[in-house]
Amino acid sequence: MRHPLNRPTDVELSILRALWDLGPATVRQVQEVLGADRELAYTAVLKMMQTMVDKGLLLRDESGRSHIYRPAQAREHTLRHLVDDLLERAFGGSALDLMTTTLSSRKLDSGEREEIAQLLAKAKEKRP
Repeated sequence: MRHPLNRPTDVELSILRALWDLGPATVRQVQEVLGADRELAYTAVLKMMQTMVDKGLLLRDESGRSHIYRPAQAREHTLRHLVDDLLERAFGGSALDLMTTTLSSRKLDSGEREEIAQLLAKAKEKRP
């Protein structure tokens, strides 16, 4: 059951981040990672992860004694999808407005400024 727009909730995104960091993992392993930030019962994490399978956000391997979960999409794909969605919904598709808001809302250290400059230079090279 796959939906065209599988935008994860905040808790679902925290589960995805845990799985991107851990690799394929059991509910218990994910719950231990999430427990560092907040108190979540095993059964609550299990239910959320089962729902995420139904939504097409996670894949479940049931071949072993413990079920192993992994994200259905790579981190980059999911984050790109979320940014594209935010760009359209909040900024009317304007990447300039998104960048202006992002850059004006937080202080960047010199390393971040340099990385952004390099990304912009690469993007400029790709354009005709």
